[in-house]
Amino acid sequence: MPHLAKSQAWRQLLAMVYDAFLVAPLLMANAFVLVSVFGPTDSIARPTVPDWIMQSTSLLIIMTFFVIFWHKSGQTLGMQAWRIKLVNDLGKPASVKQAYLRCVAACLSFLLFGAGYWWMFFHPQNRTWHDLISKTHLERLAKEAKAQ
Repeated sequence: MPHLAKSQAWRQLLAMVYDAFLVAPLLMANAFVLVSVFGPTDSIARPTVPDWIMQSTSLLIIMTFFVIFWHKSGQTLGMQAWRIKLVNDLGKPASVKQAYLRCVAACLSFLLFGAGYWWMFFHPQNRTWHDLISKTHLERLAKEAKAQ
């Protein structure tokens, strides 16, 4: 299968939106657990859960979500819906290390005003920075034939 084409970048974007709806409840559960441990907040100016704990556990949850799906099947639920799959440059499933590296690189790409994502429009194989750094890429899957 070829790399995801530039004209198919919308599939990646829509899969990310879909996955955001799946990650949101996990982050809410994280907040619930942390508030249960640290106690409720009396004032928005003085939260009981330290920011660094909330942010680091949230980031860990998001990264773990993607690593599990990418390593296990190469697809999150959003990627399944839009028929795209993550594979390494040899066409095999991404290793745990590659999946974590892809997560970190994608975060950096996003923080730099999406420059790493925009890179796909200039790269000859339509690859993003996180594709290049992790030695992975997205492939579009063919539609399955309908049973009669």
